[in-house]
Amino acid sequence: MMQINGGCHCGEIEFEAEVDENKVIVCHCLDCQKLSGTAFRSVVVSEPDGVKFTKGQVKEYIKIAESGNQRAQGFCANCGSALYATSVEPLNRVYGIRAGCIEQRNLLTPKNQIWCRSAVPWLKDIADIPMYDTIPMK
Repeated sequence: MMQINGGCHCGEIEFEAEVDENKVIVCHCLDCQKLSGTAFRSVVVSEPDGVKFTKGQVKEYIKIAESGNQRAQGFCANCGSALYATSVEPLNRVYGIRAGCIEQRNLLTPKNQIWCRSAVPWLKDIADIPMYDTIPMK
C-alpha cells in the first residue's frame, strides 16, 4: 500500500489516501474523455474508505456509466477539478482517484488500460509526434 495526498487546482480541497500502486489504470471510456476534456484519464484505486478529505467539501453528482453502473463523480465546486469517481453507497467506498490531482502522480505508473474500444485512434502513434520541453519559440 502507498500513502498519497493531493487536491484540486485552486487549493480549496485537499485529501490523503491509501492506494494500491499496482491498481493504476488508464481509462479510455467516453465518460472519461468528456469529463477530462482529453483523450483518456489515469486513475489509481483506493482501499475501501481509504480517502480522507482534510480540507474543503467535495461536490458530487451521479452519472450512469457506459457499464450501466451509477457512479458518483467528485469534484471541486470552485475550480471544477475532477477528483474521483466512486460508488453511490456511503460505506466501503472504493475511489478511482484522478492521477492529475495527486502529488505523487509521477510514481503511479499505469498497469492496465480499459475501455480501449473507445480509445482515440491517434493515441497509438503519439510517440511519433514531435515533443518539446516547453512551448517552442517561433
